[in-house]
Amino acid sequence: MDSRERLRLALDHKPTDRPPVDLGATTVTGIAASALYGLRKATGLGELPVKVHEPFQILGKVEDADRLALGIDVAGIFGPGNFFGYGARTWKPWTAPGDTPVLIGSGFETVLDAKGDTLVFPRGDRTLSPSGRLPKGGWYFDGILRQEPVDEEDLDGRRDFREQFTVFTEDELAFFRDEAETLYSGTSCGLVLNFGGGGLGDVAFLPGTMMARTPGIRGVEDWYAAHLLHPGYIHEVFSLQTEVALENLALLWEAVGGRADAVFLSGTDFGTQRSEFMSRDMFREFYRPYYERLNGWVHEHTTWKTFFHSCGSIPNLLDDFVGMGVDILNPVQCSAFGMDARDLVTKYGDRLVFWGGAVDTQKTLPFGTPEEVDREVRERIRILGGRGGLVVNPIHNIQGRTPVENLLAFFRAARGEAGRR
Repeated sequence: MDSRERLRLALDHKPTDRPPVDLGATTVTGIAASALYGLRKATGLGELPVKVHEPFQILGKVEDADRLALGIDVAGIFGPGNFFGYGARTWKPWTAPGDTPVLIGSGFETVLDAKGDTLVFPRGDRTLSPSGRLPKGGWYFDGILRQEPVDEEDLDGRRDFREQFTVFTEDELAFFRDEAETLYSGTSCGLVLNFGGGGLGDVAFLPGTMMARTPGIRGVEDWYAAHLLHPGYIHEVFSLQTEVALENLALLWEAVGGRADAVFLSGTDFGTQRSEFMSRDMFREFYRPYYERLNGWVHEHTTWKTFFHSCGSIPNLLDDFVGMGVDILNPVQCSAFGMDARDLVTKYGDRLVFWGGAVDTQKTLPFGTPEEVDREVRERIRILGGRGGLVVNPIHNIQGRTPVENLLAFFRAARGEAGRR
C-alpha cells in the first residue's frame, strides 16, 4: 500500500496496512527548524540545509528526503506567502533559535532592538513598523500589535479588513498549481492543500503581521469583547472573509483539483487547557453559519476533505463541528479537559478523522524518555485508530529542543516498528 492510498483510505475510515503518518504537511503539524536540523543529523541527512518555510513559528520545511527517511505519508501544498507577507521563492542564510543554521526567504528583513530582540518587517519593507518580535533567547515570533486608533462610532469591518482578505492573483494560483503537480507526479504521498483562509477570527492573523497597515479592531482582548459590544462588526469581518474564501476555494479547485486529498480550512483555536473560551451559543451565532457555508461548498464542488484545527478543550463544540461538516479534527489535544481519546472515539470515531493526538508535545515528547514516548504513541494509535480514521502526528508542532532520541522513538512507533534505543 503506498502513501497516497493509505491516506485516502484513512480519510474514508477504511482499513489500512498501518495508519498514515504526517510531518510538516501543514503549519500545525510541523517541526521547529532546530528540531528538524537535529533529526536530519541523526538520520544521515545533515548535508541537507533546513529551510524555514513558515517564519512566524520558525518551522522547517520537510523535504522528500525527510519523508523517505522517516516513513512520512503526507506532503503539503503551500502557497508563496507567509505570516510576514513576503514571498519565499529564493533563500538566504540565517541563524535560527538554538544557533541553528538555516535558509530563510530572501524577503525576510530584521533588525535587533536595544534588548537584543529580533524585529521583523512586514513584506520585507524596512520603511514600515516591525510586525513581529522574536525575544532574545526565544523560539518563535510574537505578533506586534499595531492597532490604529479605533472610533467606536465609525466601525466598519469590511472596510478595515478588505486589504487583508483578498482574491488570489494568477501568479499565486500558478504557484499552488506547480507545487501540486510537482508533489503529485514526483511523490506517492497523499496531499493536503494549505489554505487557512476560512480561519474566522484566527488570532494568529488578527494583528495583521503581513500587512502594511492594520486598521480596525486588532487586539485580542478588544476582538473578543467586540463579540458582545459590537457584534455587527464581527459579522461584517466574517462575511467578507467567507465571501473571499469561497472565491479562492473555487480558484484553488481549478488550479489544484483532485491532486489534493484534503484542504486545511481553519486554524482558529476555541479551547484553553480547561474549557472552551466562548459559549456554545456564541459559537453558533458567530462561527457556525459561516463554517457551514465553507464546508458545504467544499463538499458540493470538490473531492476534498475539510481539515479544521483547534487546540485545547473543545468537547462542547464537537457536535457543532460534525454538524457544520468538518471531516478532520486536529490536533486532538487529548491532554486537555474533556478530550480523552477513548471518549472521542466512542462519540465521533465514525464521523471525524483524527489528525494528530499521537503524543503530547507539552510533556511526553519533550520531557519523557524514549520508552515513554513509544508507549504513548502505540497506545494512542490503538485507541484513536480503532475505527480507521487516523493520521498519526504529535499534538501540534514539534518544538525546538525536543530530544532527538524521543523523535526517533516517535517515528519508529508511528511506523509500527519494534521499539529500540
